[in-house]
Amino acid sequence: MNDQALAPTTELIPAKDKTISHLLIFFALVYVVEGLGQVVGLISQPLTYFLKQVHGWTPLQVTAFMTVFNVPWIIKPVYGLVSDFMPLFGYRRKSYLILANLAATGGYFWVTQLTAPGDLAIALLITAYAMAISSTLCGAVLVENGQKHQKCGKFVNQQWLWYNVAAMTAAILGGLLVQYLAPASALHTAGAIVAVAPFAVVIGTLFLIEEKKARVNVEGMKATLAGLASAFQRRHLWIVAVFIFLYYFSPGLSTPLYYHMTDDLNFSQAYIGILGSIGAAGWVTAALLYHKFFDGLSLKNLLNLSIALGTVTAAAFLLFWNEIAAAIISFCAGFSAMVATVATLTLAADYCPRRAEGFSFAVLMSIINLSTTLADNVGSALYTHVFNKWLPPLVLISAAFTAFAFVLVPLLRLGNKPQGVPVEMRERLEPPGPGVR
Repeated sequence: MNDQALAPTTELIPAKDKTISHLLIFFALVYVVEGLGQVVGLISQPLTYFLKQVHGWTPLQVTAFMTVFNVPWIIKPVYGLVSDFMPLFGYRRKSYLILANLAATGGYFWVTQLTAPGDLAIALLITAYAMAISSTLCGAVLVENGQKHQKCGKFVNQQWLWYNVAAMTAAILGGLLVQYLAPASALHTAGAIVAVAPFAVVIGTLFLIEEKKARVNVEGMKATLAGLASAFQRRHLWIVAVFIFLYYFSPGLSTPLYYHMTDDLNFSQAYIGILGSIGAAGWVTAALLYHKFFDGLSLKNLLNLSIALGTVTAAAFLLFWNEIAAAIISFCAGFSAMVATVATLTLAADYCPRRAEGFSFAVLMSIINLSTTLADNVGSALYTHVFNKWLPPLVLISAAFTAFAFVLVPLLRLGNKPQGVPVEMRERLEPPGPGVR
């Protein structure tokens, strides 16, 4: 083969690498902001402590209050559908990303002026909607480019690596704010810090995302409708959706565990924040080890590994007796959660049809959010009303639900499918099994 024949390929490689590098930086920015800016981020511990100390709320009341902010995440398909069909200022993704992050900034600045739970709920709902929209559009960018470059797993890993780098910082800082400031001051300071972060996504969207301008036209709408029809008709996608719901429906420990650490183990608020950071360090460690140890696994093996790790670490909370044990278990729980997240989000991304990426991926992410929200409320209800604030029975139930996912993996019929290979490409290369579409 002569040099002229090689030249076009050689010229394309740097452009592709540059695009992937820009995307990796963009995903890092978006998820750093999400790690800081979600209601479960920097403001989480100050908000929980504020509601507990100032208003005397129970674990179930706090969980119910937090559930309100999960609603925007449960209806993520709406944002994906709107962006798939209706370009804004000529863009399907970029314009929405910019406006959403500007709204998040405004919502958190408003939080700094409020103390009444009702008013806080309204302001935090604005931030939740903004973050959910930003996450949805980021997910669409991930699926579009991940399938194009066969990098879905790499992009998912990048997102959650930086999400948890931010979460480590948020957990330590949130604990310190609660430890050294009055409840209301800690809440307002957290809001002020978080309000600045979304500007990073605005800048990243402008300079790192390559998106062709799009117009609302008949042909484009027909193509998007065809993608939506493909999503609803794909039987395997429905099976994936059911699997993801059941996989994540494990009665939640987070709020009961916070009350257990505060009231029973008498951990300081600063140390509770440090434990959150240690858990995030587990996520980061798993993300850093992903390429070496997990990237080469088939998707089926990665899912089974995530279930095994999740079951063991859930059961380990039976040993949550003191500060040292809490630190070790928190790290292990973070590690296993990261493996589970990469496995399930890669599964979701691989099954999204073209031209409906925003909608399809958002549907599957909403199923995760719905499942975890229901699970958290069930866990808090069991802890408060059934187990009389005794943690071990809830731990056993949570571990059992996690282990049940082993039974569900064969239903996916994954075979030896590698991570990151879009199912449409796989179906072109090999015929589907009986009854699979």
